[in-house]
Amino acid sequence: MTDSSPLERGVFTLSLDLELIWGTLDLFGADGFRRRCEIERQVVVDRLLTLLAEFQIPATWCVIGHLFLDRCYRENGRKHPGIVRPRHARSRGDWFAADPDGTEEDAPLFLGRSLVEKVRACPIPQEIGAHSFSHVIFGDPGCSRETAQGEVRACVAAALDMGISLRSFSFPRNQVGHLEVLAEQGFRCFRGPEPRWYQDPRMPDLVRRLAHLWDVLVVAEPPVVLPRRAREGIFDIPGSMVYLPIHGIRRLIPVSWRVRRAVRGLEAAARDRRIFHLWAHPTSFADETDAMFHGLRRILEHVRLLRDRNLIRVVSMDAVAALVEPVMRRSVR
Repeated sequence: MTDSSPLERGVFTLSLDLELIWGTLDLFGADGFRRRCEIERQVVVDRLLTLLAEFQIPATWCVIGHLFLDRCYRENGRKHPGIVRPRHARSRGDWFAADPDGTEEDAPLFLGRSLVEKVRACPIPQEIGAHSFSHVIFGDPGCSRETAQGEVRACVAAALDMGISLRSFSFPRNQVGHLEVLAEQGFRCFRGPEPRWYQDPRMPDLVRRLAHLWDVLVVAEPPVVLPRRAREGIFDIPGSMVYLPIHGIRRLIPVSWRVRRAVRGLEAAARDRRIFHLWAHPTSFADETDAMFHGLRRILEHVRLLRDRNLIRVVSMDAVAALVEPVMRRSVR
């Protein structure tokens, strides 16, 4: 892409990484985030769908592949034998050691087919994308090509069993890797990291966290982006801003500051005919749930204002790729 925008007007897209317990299992075990994940399952998903329907937002739900299942049992004494285990430095033992046998009723934080069905039943059609099968970190040296292939194939197969074709992907911990595997399995786009200097994977984690915190504290305008086609042939639709949770040190940041940053990003997208890509984890709404939803409502009110003025359009990630693909094809000619 060049600096000039191929878009007729600005775009807002929202992606949500639906993980339940899989998102933190390698860091805190099965109990570390249990209560937050219970709230995510029992309260947050329903409230998000209600809000998206009210504001007519077609979001992209990037779902952990294991959540497409409604039951899971060992095969010959082993879970998911077709997936080569990752060798992440922080993980010990079998990657699937905590994955229990049983049905969704038995293990509601590990299995989530009924949640995916809720998303599909939303009056405003939602896109179902993928977030790997079990939250393996694709950009980590411990994730081999064989591991990535097993994860993506299992994810695609589980989705197809529900009649879902996956086109969009978000990487666990936002660490990009093995794009060729996604291309082989028919994915059209993925969410890349925010285009900020501190998001360089070579940067120490502490530097990235502190620099990002500074952007939030000064209410810096988030980047507005354009897709680019990776050499593997799929589109990178970078994130612009994550909707931060309210726990830990981030509890000190008023929700209103998150809203102000998002509004600045939306205005920039409308002005420059670019994309404001907001993303979040539903688990993040488990702390101070009412305050977090109030902030998201205010953001979506501004989305509606700009859409009603015909300054932005609101589409899913896959629809973003569909918008720019013909333009890019013509530019190549």
